[in-house]
Amino acid sequence: MNTVQHSQFMELALEESKKALPACFPNPPVGCILVKNGVVIASGYTREPGLPHAEADALDQYSGALGDVSAYVTLEPCSFHGRTPSCAQALINRGIGHVYVAMRDPDPRNNGKGVAMLKNAGIMVTENMMPEAISTFLSPYLDEF
Repeated sequence: MNTVQHSQFMELALEESKKALPACFPNPPVGCILVKNGVVIASGYTREPGLPHAEADALDQYSGALGDVSAYVTLEPCSFHGRTPSCAQALINRGIGHVYVAMRDPDPRNNGKGVAMLKNAGIMVTENMMPEAISTFLSPYLDEF
């Protein structure tokens, strides 16, 4: 795939993230798109607190193998287990092939740890996909960090 296609998929993830509002508060509105062979196979967004985050929401919609699937996520997958399990760990457990991350999560509980988990598990990670557009949208929901 080329840069334009990657940007288009991240745009779709951004559109998914907008569906999270306002129910996701106090969590940030995150979107996730799963892509296989250039086709969107699942999408998700962060639900109400205690319900699935964007990655888990998308993963729940696809039961097949994920080795040749890419995830496009507007915010770094969480590395810790809070009200919900770690999204980074869920992607690892399912064997995702590649994760495209728009921006790192400034939350000190995460901030690079989710990306590190993915990389340490041998998953390809591409960061800073459309960081300005995503940051403009997410920044109001990340101000506390």
